[in-house]
Amino acid sequence: MLNMGNEINSKYSYIFKSLAILAVITLISNIFRDHLQIINIALIHIIPVVFVAIYGNIKATFFITFVSVILLNFLYIPPLYSIDISNELYLWSFVIFVIVGWIITIQARDLNTKTKQNELKESILNIISHDLRTPLSTIHGTINLLLSDNKLSERNRENLLEDINYASLRMKRLITNLLDSARLSNKNFDLKLEWCDLEDIVGVALEEFSRKQSDDLLDIKIDDMTLFWGDNTLLTQLIINLIDNAFKYSKENTIIKLEILNLNNFIRITVFNESEHIDEGKLKNIFDKFYRLEDTNDISGSGIGLAICKSIIKLHNGEIKATSKDNGISIEINLPITKRAEIF
Repeated sequence: MLNMGNEINSKYSYIFKSLAILAVITLISNIFRDHLQIINIALIHIIPVVFVAIYGNIKATFFITFVSVILLNFLYIPPLYSIDISNELYLWSFVIFVIVGWIITIQARDLNTKTKQNELKESILNIISHDLRTPLSTIHGTINLLLSDNKLSERNRENLLEDINYASLRMKRLITNLLDSARLSNKNFDLKLEWCDLEDIVGVALEEFSRKQSDDLLDIKIDDMTLFWGDNTLLTQLIINLIDNAFKYSKENTIIKLEILNLNNFIRITVFNESEHIDEGKLKNIFDKFYRLEDTNDISGSGIGLAICKSIIKLHNGEIKATSKDNGISIEINLPITKRAEIF
């Protein structure tokens, strides 16, 4: 609850700032009221309206407009220290404040949309130019080596083929994430609900990784459970992205733990990997689209894998969180059981 309160305060801090600005200018206007005309005081009181309108929230703009005009009416428009909404000056000041706030809010929204679109385009171009080029270069270089050297031992040849396979799987995961990100952004997206076997889902997900990763670096524990009512394709992508993220950010040659527990009313999925210490503040952002942790330029990835995980969990009415734990990162997911399979 405390974290939720902090997030709300941070998200709407500009409203509190505009109220603080309003309080300061009201105090200043009151001190110098004998030297200012009502038009000057009105112009000063529109400052917090402009300030909050820049953030593009029409409800917040109307709220600050209402408070500003009420203060203007109460303190400066006769009869003083009373609210007279029939006064023509009050009505005109309210209309003017609303029009100014509305125009700036609409312009700010349009600007924010264009800015976000440009950021999205830049991120996608970065993915194409860097994250896709890296595995492509690996595939191209390895194939050239195989074609140019006929004396390679069977073991070396097998290792090179494994490198090609791993690079192609990375490309496949990246392209799948880009397509899934576009699909899940659609507000009309519908789940294809069916009975899912979570053990089978994990098995299918593991096919997206190399044998070395699956066999040597993964510790998997799955409770005995009946079928889960969910979207099989999305839940498979969820497990793939969770494991992929754990491999990217884990210390070299350390074990990644995947645990799926049946807790009666919900399914808990936990993925843990050892890593360098990460502040809790940074962990709050790892589910944001295109967000990457600092000092990870040497790690390939688009920054959309965990954002997709969050979208999938939200569609299933579940919860997802990341915490620092035991010298690593633990991602915990709770999926509510909304329907139970009848076993005969």
